[in-house]
Amino acid sequence: MLGAPPNTTYSEVTGAVMLTRAFNPAIMTWAAITAIVLALVGKLGALLQTIPVPVMGGIMILLFGSIATVGLNTLIKNQVDLHKSRNLVIVAVTLVFGIGGMAFGVGDFSLQGVSLCGIVAIVLNLVLPNDLGENHVVDNAQMEEEARH
Repeated sequence: MLGAPPNTTYSEVTGAVMLTRAFNPAIMTWAAITAIVLALVGKLGALLQTIPVPVMGGIMILLFGSIATVGLNTLIKNQVDLHKSRNLVIVAVTLVFGIGGMAFGVGDFSLQGVSLCGIVAIVLNLVLPNDLGENHVVDNAQMEEEARH
């Protein structure tokens, strides 16, 4: 309990709330207490290991899918133009690294998951030229619309 991370909203929690529609703070408090007890009492934590792998897999698909949806929703709300090549490259590479389980390591040092994706996105944002976005990506619907005129 010492040295805990700062109070922040995690996408996993946002995704779980979206799926369950459990917006009541009392429910979240009980869920947090349950998670702490499961983490501190080994016998209760072992109870989680009795859940069949396919069930956990299904839960993980929904959970991580909702996390990706929260991220895409953030891009939409902030009006990120994914028709700009630069923005599309940054989002695409970051998603593939995250979904593909990319890992980078040198010796005992290793980056993977959210940390690697965050660093890759920041580096791409700093390295890619801003005028790269001037060449817009054209989708099929846009090409068909232009062909009609």
